[in-house]
Amino acid sequence: MCGKICLAVDLGAGSGRVLAGIYHGDTLALRELNRFPSEAVREADGWHWNFTRLLARVKDGIRLALGEFGARVVSLGVDTWGVDYGLLDADGQLLGQPFQYRDARADGMMERAFARMPKAEIYRRTGIQFMFFNTLFQLLAEKKLADADSLLFMPCLINYLLTGQKVNERSIASTGQLLDADRQQWDWELLAAMGLPARIFGELADAGANLGPLTAAARREVGATDLHVIAPGCHDTASAVAGVPADGDGMVFLSSGTWSLIGRELRAPVRTPESFAAGFSNETGVCGTTRFLKNIAGLWLLQECKRKWDADGQRLDYGGIISQAAAAPALVSLVDPDAADFQTPPDMPAAIAAYCRRTNQPAPLTVGATARCIFESLALKYRVVLGQLAALTGRPVGPLHIVGGGAQNALLNQFAANATGRVVLAGPVEATSIGNILLQLIALGELPSLSAGRALARRSFATTEYQPQHPAAWDEAAERFGELAGHEKF
Repeated sequence: MCGKICLAVDLGAGSGRVLAGIYHGDTLALRELNRFPSEAVREADGWHWNFTRLLARVKDGIRLALGEFGARVVSLGVDTWGVDYGLLDADGQLLGQPFQYRDARADGMMERAFARMPKAEIYRRTGIQFMFFNTLFQLLAEKKLADADSLLFMPCLINYLLTGQKVNERSIASTGQLLDADRQQWDWELLAAMGLPARIFGELADAGANLGPLTAAARREVGATDLHVIAPGCHDTASAVAGVPADGDGMVFLSSGTWSLIGRELRAPVRTPESFAAGFSNETGVCGTTRFLKNIAGLWLLQECKRKWDADGQRLDYGGIISQAAAAPALVSLVDPDAADFQTPPDMPAAIAAYCRRTNQPAPLTVGATARCIFESLALKYRVVLGQLAALTGRPVGPLHIVGGGAQNALLNQFAANATGRVVLAGPVEATSIGNILLQLIALGELPSLSAGRALARRSFATTEYQPQHPAAWDEAAERFGELAGHEKF
């Protein structure tokens, strides 16, 4: 298949992109075709994704690929963020734009769920970390279930509109807290206890499933001929972890973006009382793996700060913000990134300042001080989670592989090395698209295994190494952080 093209449609909660993976047999190259915002829109009943525009931008990317590469384009795969979904009626029509996961409609739904099944029992069954926006809780607030015939998670909804196949891939379905972690099937007893209609939960497929060619209508719209859709790890973290260029079993990853997801790849889920108490997830991975991880607030805090600064007329780019952070005094003020204060504040810089005042710390009042507070706090949270990860799996943690958009942030990467006392290997930035493409190549028979795919990634994409620095200062900061956030110290 030398020189042929696999397309990665990679949609994050902040932005989306379509990339071409150019496979030459011993190396892989990427070409970005288009990039666009993942826009949320306010409607009468709450915040929704502008799915119509999102799908149009995806089709634009496919058209651009076909215009540039023609018949060399043989497949595409779609991955997105987790938990969000669309509902279809009996005619296959979408029942409105999908809700955005931070919409307030899920407020209070966790308590409703626990009244129907104990929290510990839900975790024992699903192995998934409790977050207020998980699909399970969104569905308890859903007002259109009576009209719905099927539920498709976001990437699977796009696959359906391209191929006509109503199939949910397991890695994305596992994010919803709806699957039996052992059997990797819908947990029918859980769904019944929650009063959710069984009819909407249809076929499940593993990563690597070939969903077939585009429909005749989709072929006419984008100009494709013999293009097949392959389900990669449809959850973007599943694809990101598949794309980590690590060598050896049990590697430790950090997928760094709007969210920071820290964990390791295992062969079976871990659902102990300790993992439940620590809030770890067992998400379905690719090729028979489990992603044992913790999902923590990531660069969401910085993104929301930038949104407020832009609105105030400062119009700073991320490079400028990072430069100001690098020049700010070190380890002055710290926050717990996962504090409720930072879930959906209208003014993130003010929320950070208020948190610091409430905890008897100097309030960061400049762009640089605020950004440095975010970066240092994230790095110290990484330290806590890595300590928990080692304890829960009974295996020491080695180098930390950071992938995703956050891997471009050299300052945060260095802080991560400093805080954790571990070597950090950063990159590739586009690990999600790489993992997406590797799963397509495996499905097409061009690669024999995930291990071979990661070897291809190591040959094709560079990483940057960061060594720990200033251990005494970071150990002291870790003590303060532990007291501040109520964490055990590691």
